[in-house]
Amino acid sequence: MGIPLEPQQRIEPPGGNLLRELGGVSRGLARWSRGRRQRRWLPRGSGEPVMVLPGFLTSDASTLVLRRFLRRRGYRVHGWGLGLNRGDVYRLLPLLVERTRALAAAEGSPLRLVGWSLGGTLAREAAREATEAVAQVVTLGSPVVGGPKYTLAARYYERVVGLDLDAVEEEVSAMTAEPVGVPITAIYSRRDQVVSWQACLDRRDPDVEHVEVDASQFGLGLDPEVLAVVARQLAKGCAS
Repeated sequence: MGIPLEPQQRIEPPGGNLLRELGGVSRGLARWSRGRRQRRWLPRGSGEPVMVLPGFLTSDASTLVLRRFLRRRGYRVHGWGLGLNRGDVYRLLPLLVERTRALAAAEGSPLRLVGWSLGGTLAREAAREATEAVAQVVTLGSPVVGGPKYTLAARYYERVVGLDLDAVEEEVSAMTAEPVGVPITAIYSRRDQVVSWQACLDRRDPDVEHVEVDASQFGLGLDPEVLAVVARQLAKGCAS
């Protein structure tokens, strides 16, 4: 799909307009209710296992629409089962890697990981740690560059958690210098007011395909345009 940003360009912070974000949710719900007939023609899976990961300060409840959609598309769908995503990456990642390996073993097949926002960031790193247990990753508005630095959560991580965001950015840069090792679809939107869309782009990994959509960050998990992309990319991954 191409990467619409030159490496030397500065990453801008997200707009932070939460009213636009909420409006995007309403828009996504309206489009969802009108698009039932079109969804019937989307590609289907054949029972492949999928785990869906929620974003920062959300839980499996936030991914209900997305999981139900994928289940109806023929996938065996799991929530992440780790409760509220409080953003403690260093604590959550080992737990996620353990769960990914356990689910893949139980299913007898590598998982497809679909992660929303921070959930997508965690999905990438779980795939990096457990490549044998992951067949594919799809991220929805997930920061790849800078950790939380280019998100609305930046102040929280800096002032409450006490992170040095510049140091975290360098750590993330060093970590992402190597490819994850599985095919990745990175879905992003220029309308995102929570995560800088430029931070969702991965220029380093040749296995990343970028897909731009017209949706808000809060609406990514229920907007029919986004769900159609997820369905197509999962089906493409299953066929390869």
